[in-house]
Amino acid sequence: MSPAEIAPLLFLPDAVVFDMDGLMLDSERAINDCMARASRELGHDLPDSLWLQMIGGGDGLCRRLLAERIGDDATVELLACTEAMYDVVADAGIDHRPGIVELLDWLVAHGIPRAVATSTRRPLAMRKLAAAGLLPYFDAVATSSDVAAPKPAPDVYLLAASKLGIDPLRCLVLEDSPTGVRAALAAGMTPVQVPDMLVPDDAARALGHRIVGSLGDAQRLLEARLAAA
Repeated sequence: MSPAEIAPLLFLPDAVVFDMDGLMLDSERAINDCMARASRELGHDLPDSLWLQMIGGGDGLCRRLLAERIGDDATVELLACTEAMYDVVADAGIDHRPGIVELLDWLVAHGIPRAVATSTRRPLAMRKLAAAGLLPYFDAVATSSDVAAPKPAPDVYLLAASKLGIDPLRCLVLEDSPTGVRAALAAGMTPVQVPDMLVPDDAARALGHRIVGSLGDAQRLLEARLAAA
């Protein structure tokens, strides 16, 4: 994104709320790889497109999509095998998405509060953030364990705003998936999408939110807003 292409955000947010998987951590590729390896080890013939359908949807969606293909019992076995593989990867520290540390450092330097709102369950989310060295950057963490309904329901984003003590209308959300974007919009927040593995389709683009190519571009949007203030 060149300077000429940067239209400032309509407001300087009082807080920035981050999705985790696929936005800050390269975990979508990691979990998809574990699930594909577990599937092969257990003798299931599942298409790569199935893993993409699960991105941003939480545990319930994953279970339903798998059960439709291989049945309930096989799904339980596959997810247990996947979890064992993924635990090893997560505890070793999942790679950062490019630009995340620079953006977080910029927000800290400008005193803008930060929270995580993730579809991952709390114990695993905290382990992943800690192992990746990102947990100290955040003032609050909201997870799927803490709310009644997962994304695209707004619950986890509303909880993140509540934990920060900030009006949802004054929060900027950074998300990689359309599911998360819908959750942020339902919470009354302003989402900026940084796509990872899923290219936004026409339905996603029709939501009318800003879509950028990288976390660096998202940072430049904030810098442009600050300069215009």
